[in-house]
Amino acid sequence: MNHQPRPLAPRSLAIVGATGAVGVEFLHCLAQRNFPVGKLKLLASYRSAGKTLPFRGEALTVEALTEDSFQGVDIALFSAGGETSKKYGPIAVKAGAVVVDNSSAFRMDAGVPLVVPEVNPETISGHAGLIANPNCSTIISMTPLWPIHQQNRIKRIQLATYQASSGAGAAAMEELVESTRAHLDGREYAPKVLPHPYAFNLFSHNSDIDPATGYNGEETKVMREARKIFGDPDLRISATCVRVPVLRAHAVAISFECERPITEHEARAIIAKAPGVKLVDDRARNLFPMPRDASGQDDILVGRIRQDVSDPSGRTIALFAAGDQLLKGAALNAVQIAEHLVKAS
Repeated sequence: MNHQPRPLAPRSLAIVGATGAVGVEFLHCLAQRNFPVGKLKLLASYRSAGKTLPFRGEALTVEALTEDSFQGVDIALFSAGGETSKKYGPIAVKAGAVVVDNSSAFRMDAGVPLVVPEVNPETISGHAGLIANPNCSTIISMTPLWPIHQQNRIKRIQLATYQASSGAGAAAMEELVESTRAHLDGREYAPKVLPHPYAFNLFSHNSDIDPATGYNGEETKVMREARKIFGDPDLRISATCVRVPVLRAHAVAISFECERPITEHEARAIIAKAPGVKLVDDRARNLFPMPRDASGQDDILVGRIRQDVSDPSGRTIALFAAGDQLLKGAALNAVQIAEHLVKAS
């Protein structure tokens, strides 16, 4: 006799930053994945209060975020920036909610799990009310590397990211569209959100640069978070993060060195079976991961898998990946964490 799995009990959820680009994707992911939502509160700033957003055929009204917003909430999904998370995250936890936070506010706190469900789901159970969602570039870079790391320890990683406007929010996405339109029309366009002209241009990631190291904030996040997620403080990693004129999918070029020799065929076979990734590696057609194809997909696209010929020892592989920054890079990863919380309760 076939036994159907017992339906999961509905949970009371809150989305903080509901009207932002990631907040809207939270709603899509919850609906698409049939998350067991009982009550759903949409929270945002006072200026967004009163707006409505669609969810499962209903129009839900956005409420202003206050210190009293989390009574009766089981899980709170945050994506409203670090300052909001620092203020309201502990308030939500005190009210009894488990917070899954998309900002950098708590990622490197020793007592807060930093989770990619395909990599380290076992750390979720160690939470004390707060769980951190990693940086989008970290998720997209580390997810395809983890299964290789499990079989042949990765000792060193060098990566360069090509990051979409969505990582800087809905206003940056609009700036890319409007500046591109102005450029094509021959009109001047003064940047308002990002520090440099965006249309037909790329530039170093718009986070602050550490004058001592020369690394910007995004690069530092990726390096520190990768070590924490892999549970390897000795992982040697260097990152270069660049903003490119793409709407919502990040790409990354990675070269990684393993402890033992590894062939491209071995790496390809491991990645082809890895959860959360899709192999796109067609040399005959010169078809490899592209942001255009990754946009709207849950899986991270991985290809251009080849031996790094600069390493004569045969321990280094190069590859290229692309993943939707708003989905696996943000909202989807957080919803997957919430799914683990529900199943474990």
